[in-house]
Amino acid sequence: MSNHYSIFSLIRHGLNHNRNWGRAWHSPEPKREYDVVIVGAGGHGLATAYYLAKIHGIRNVAVLEKGWLGGGNTARNTTIVRSNYLWDESARLYEKSMQLWEGLSADLNYNVMFSQRGVLNLAHTLQEVRDTERRIHANRYNGIDSEWMTPAQIQAMVPGINLNTHYPILGASLQRRGGVARHDAVAWGFARAADELGVHIIQNCPVTGIRKKDGAVEGVETGKGFIKTRKIGVAVAGHSSVLADMAGIRLPIESHPLQALVSEPVKPCIHTVVMSNAVHAYISQSDKGDLVIGAGIDHYLGYAQRGSFRIIEHTLQAIVEMFPSLSRVRMNRQWGGIVDV
Repeated sequence: MSNHYSIFSLIRHGLNHNRNWGRAWHSPEPKREYDVVIVGAGGHGLATAYYLAKIHGIRNVAVLEKGWLGGGNTARNTTIVRSNYLWDESARLYEKSMQLWEGLSADLNYNVMFSQRGVLNLAHTLQEVRDTERRIHANRYNGIDSEWMTPAQIQAMVPGINLNTHYPILGASLQRRGGVARHDAVAWGFARAADELGVHIIQNCPVTGIRKKDGAVEGVETGKGFIKTRKIGVAVAGHSSVLADMAGIRLPIESHPLQALVSEPVKPCIHTVVMSNAVHAYISQSDKGDLVIGAGIDHYLGYAQRGSFRIIEHTLQAIVEMFPSLSRVRMNRQWGGIVDV
């Protein structure tokens, strides 16, 4: 790569006062035609372009983004990475993803800040205990690491947790290989690597329509003119049904706002990811010290990228009950991401 990152390049550019770094990626004007057009320059869209170019040799690819790179749902997720799902199909899909995560920084030559700090899924009722044990056995059968944690083991791992909440904590599953990543670093890393392989990343280029003839795609109408292509990749998160409708396809999905928020930075106090389905809340701590808190989806349909006070209040009530020491921590900001259900 023209900007290969290593300790030696850091020293070399440091001696030059960091004046000679090249651009991480280019901002080209769109060509008239591409083999593939991917709509959405978030983590999924950029990863699709990168693997098309690297593995399949398809490099005449454009990634179109209506705003700025990584500024959509990628900037609004809570960055949890895990593969301890119950059903075989989901478990194998996410385990393949986990294996990619484990080598991603080296593959992209970019630190995506993937931290395998472990993921705890709490069990609060006897039924949840049985369901969790079933999931652990299913994970092990599929070769995925998963283990049962007793309340005492949970307390030792997360000293600040309150085991005797309104929903008492009876145990948990632990996937030690799970963890978190830095969402913007993921987008930047994929963008840089895809650009190096010849992919065009075109920002501020909204797709306004899809042109068809005789039932086949001819191209996309955009804010920068018509772009001809026979293949379109849809990577627009909660707006997938909107884009598909442009092609006359009705997807059997609904779009809901998913709530999340972060606190002011505090000293390290939570060293793993703690998730609870019963109280619809999960929490981790970022490298900057922010407490990253996620909640359930709003039941109404919509595309509003903002939080609902009712959901936020319920989430913080559950978090404070599980972590009483956090009751006086200030929340910095809250938002909503759009998910397809």
